[in-house]
Amino acid sequence: MTQQQVRPKPLPTADFDTEPFWTALRAHELKLQRCADCKQAYFYPRILCPSCWSENIQWEQMSGKGEIYTYTVVHRAPHPAFGEDVPYVVAVVQLDEGPRLPVNIVEWDEATLAVGARVEVVFEDINDSVTLARFRPVKG
Repeated sequence: MTQQQVRPKPLPTADFDTEPFWTALRAHELKLQRCADCKQAYFYPRILCPSCWSENIQWEQMSGKGEIYTYTVVHRAPHPAFGEDVPYVVAVVQLDEGPRLPVNIVEWDEATLAVGARVEVVFEDINDSVTLARFRPVKG
């Protein structure tokens, strides 16, 4: 299969529950849901609080800062569309506000990549309708 025949990477599709999340990312903001009753912030977007089952949900701006909870470095692309990206880091980041997000770590090197390393959000505009949240090590 030639490079021109490789299918493009899949992109997320917003639905009723996730549209506010994707809209915020396009504005370069990281917003997650927080329950107004039990105060629990969480990810992934849904209509009920996973902690107390309340429907009293609000969208809240997150700091975009946190730490690597776990990670792996992908050296072999799972699909040809990701071949040019290897090696890349797939991680779970725990935000300072509590929720854990599955993310890619960018701008990494062996010295900065570790469980507990501080990271911050950066935004990657894929096209006019899709922006992705990536995380990079905090410098300094």
